[in-house]
Amino acid sequence: VQLQASGGGLMQAGASLRLSCAASGLTFSRYQMGWFRQAPGKEREFVAAVAWNGFTTYYADSVKGRFTISRDSDKNTLYLQMNSLKPEDTAVYYCAAALFTIRGSDSSLASRYNYWGQGTLVTVSS
Repeated sequence: VQLQASGGGLMQAGASLRLSCAASGLTFSRYQMGWFRQAPGKEREFVAAVAWNGFTTYYADSVKGRFTISRDSDKNTLYLQMNSLKPEDTAVYYCAAALFTIRGSDSSLASRYNYWGQGTLVTVSS
C-alpha cells in the first residue's frame, strides 16, 4: 500500500490550496480516508475524514467551514481543499487509510488508521 501526498507549499494567509493523496495497492473505495497534520514541536492532530462512500465527513473544529475533504474513487485519490489559510495551519499534512469504517469522534484517532502517507509540508505566512 502506498499513499502519496502532494500539493503542499508556501502560501500567504487567506490563500487557498488543495492537497492530493494518490492511493495504490489497496481497494481505495473500501477504505475510510483521513487527513492529519503535525506542526513543528506539536503532536499529530486530526484534520478531516471521509467515509468509504464519500458522503459522510468529519472535521476538526479548527478547520470546519474552511477545509473540505473529498475523494475520487475513479482516480484513487483523496483531496483536501483548504481555504482561508491561517498561519496556524502550518504543518506537515499526512493522509491515512482505514480498512474499517470509523464513526463519529473515533475518526479523529490516528490509531484507527492502518496506512499512512509520507506527508506534504504546508507553510502559511502572515
